[in-house]
Amino acid sequence: MMQTIDKNHPSPEWIAHIHQKFPCETMVDRVLTRKLQRRSGPPYTAVPLETLVKGVQALLNAELKQPFELTNPRWLIGGASKVHMAFELTWNLAGVSTTRSMVLRMEPAESTAETSRLREFQLIKAFEGVVPTPDVYWVDDEAKYFPYPALICGFISGVTKPTNMPPNLSAGLSVNYGKTLRPVLGAQFVDCMAKIHTLDWRKANMTTLDAPVLGTQAVEWQLNWWERIWEEDVNEDVPLMRLAMAWLRNHMPPADHISVVHGDYRTGNFLYTEHDNKISAILDWELGHLGDRHEDIAYAALPPFGHFAEDGKTFLIGSFLDQADYYAQYEKASGLPIIPEAITYYNIFSIYKLVAICLATMYRISACGKTHQDIMVTWLIGVSYPLLELLRTRMEEVG
Repeated sequence: MMQTIDKNHPSPEWIAHIHQKFPCETMVDRVLTRKLQRRSGPPYTAVPLETLVKGVQALLNAELKQPFELTNPRWLIGGASKVHMAFELTWNLAGVSTTRSMVLRMEPAESTAETSRLREFQLIKAFEGVVPTPDVYWVDDEAKYFPYPALICGFISGVTKPTNMPPNLSAGLSVNYGKTLRPVLGAQFVDCMAKIHTLDWRKANMTTLDAPVLGTQAVEWQLNWWERIWEEDVNEDVPLMRLAMAWLRNHMPPADHISVVHGDYRTGNFLYTEHDNKISAILDWELGHLGDRHEDIAYAALPPFGHFAEDGKTFLIGSFLDQADYYAQYEKASGLPIIPEAITYYNIFSIYKLVAICLATMYRISACGKTHQDIMVTWLIGVSYPLLELLRTRMEEVG
């Protein structure tokens, strides 16, 4: 079947087949279906800064209905997934003339993670005052004002890694915070994760999230989401991925507690301020959903996001803490137990997800010219192969 389908020009019949084969959350199905429907369209073309400025002005004219001034528009670098423009906005806020730095976060033609800006907006809004987040102001989920869906949030000061570290292509890889900074940031990293998992999501306005029942529904939705992405985007079959998915479907652990799951909680997806070494913002909420907390716990502990300590023996999870401290701090902060069997399961699932992103989606959007970050995306495709070796090792360990 894979040899007869032109995934660069998917037919309505194949799109319907994929939709039926992999039932997902309503919003996930919507954005993935939209991706396939638009895939035959034109590749990404550079959007002039002036176009984005006009889009912001049009959105604000509709939303604010009062005078405002937009100044100093400029591109922001960083991240492989979205297009970012920073600017200053002056307007009347509660009767006071206020100037704040803002960020426009817009999709390219096709993203490394095809997701909903409205869901991301709602998730960030739900965690205001709970964990450090940017303020979110407006969202254009239907691309009424911009070439592609976008949201506007506040600009947050901070860095993803020490400024004295040499630059690298991905902020989440090869970060060494040093002996002094590790425990300081590590404690905050775990505490924020615990607060995300213990939020009473039933009281939050998150209409874009479907709520699974206790049991295996949450993990089954995730398996359908990521196997669907693999089938939609991969160019060449990998038997190991099929073996891993068969194992995952045969060993689904029941969730004992439904939490908000960040979905990409790791080193590189938070900012901290170097003058006081405090986390200033948790970033990249676009893969958030309701599910099993062990998914985040296992994902953050993957080898690519950590490194060995100076003794060459102790692996530092997230580049911060050894496993015993990581687990102990999480259980104390959350009041929830860590179940080792669930960690093993979600470790394999997380590797599968990363391979699907790097080897399938990144290949497809690069080959189709759909991304503004083609050089970085092409480089990251190479990360797939050590990830596949890690997946093979984990599969051997579980038998």
